[in-house]
Amino acid sequence: MYHSRIAGLGYYVPENVVTNDDLSKIIDTNDEWIQERTGIEERRHIIKGEDTTTSMGVKAAEIAIERAGVAKEDIDFVVFATLSPDFYFPGPGVLVQRDLGLKTVGALDVRNQCSGFIYGLSVADQYIKTGMYKNILVIGSEVHSTGLDMTTRGRGVSVIFGDGAGAAVLSREEDLTKGILSTHLHSEGQHAEELIVKAPGMGGRWVTDILADNDPDDESYFPYMNGQFVFKNAVVRFSEVINEGLQANNLQVSDIDMLIPHQANLRISQFIQKKFDLTDDQVYNNIQKYGNTTAASIPIALTEAWEKGKIKSGDTVVLAAFGSGFTWGSAIIKW
Repeated sequence: MYHSRIAGLGYYVPENVVTNDDLSKIIDTNDEWIQERTGIEERRHIIKGEDTTTSMGVKAAEIAIERAGVAKEDIDFVVFATLSPDFYFPGPGVLVQRDLGLKTVGALDVRNQCSGFIYGLSVADQYIKTGMYKNILVIGSEVHSTGLDMTTRGRGVSVIFGDGAGAAVLSREEDLTKGILSTHLHSEGQHAEELIVKAPGMGGRWVTDILADNDPDDESYFPYMNGQFVFKNAVVRFSEVINEGLQANNLQVSDIDMLIPHQANLRISQFIQKKFDLTDDQVYNNIQKYGNTTAASIPIALTEAWEKGKIKSGDTVVLAAFGSGFTWGSAIIKW
């Protein structure tokens, strides 16, 4: 039996910065309204033709692989988490395998939205623990900007999301006191339609239906979110799954050196920080700069925190996420 450790981290965000004031020029909103409700000041949007979900994932992965000190030939498996694949099918995992020039390794796509990276991390961790693989590339990457309703009608959702990618290389660790100590995954599908993109979908309205109707008032292919309901559930599930991870490893809240929550809303993160009585040095947030990048948010924040020296050898790092599905999860890591 082995543990898996994060051997390398990397992230990539588009150069195109979109501020709240920029959005106010096309949407009936303003900087004060957005910051008060979300904490977001700006986000990154791709420029069409320059970046895709896959290409951003590749750029983040190249950095992570280099930092891990492994060759591309050493990557045994790919896990790619996203809700915004380049194509309806195939998923971006195989495109990363192609574009990185990897061997004909397996490539798995994870569709767990905001919890996607933690789900992907958990899958990779199990493969390494059992000895099946030695080095696994885990990517979270999202392009939201091209699929948002960038009008006043969609402002409640569209101001929140940004584009970006983060990646991690998980490698085999024989010291069982280090690495990923445990992961904890949950779902509650009865609330799936509270945060959803309904169309196109094989079970409802497919592309042919949308084209045939040609209905300018059709919002089924834009994200819908019951914001207050999501917020109320998120703060409960975040707390539960963090405590679950701590208890599974006989740890106390005081043992947390760094908590990196999914960057859904700064107000959610602040609520959790206050509830656990954590200092600013124990929680890392960057939603102010990037918005909610869904599956990419945790690996981007984790990489930034590590780059800034906020995560050191021996630290206990907690990752936690909640999102569409409803799905949520946590990971406890000894750095």
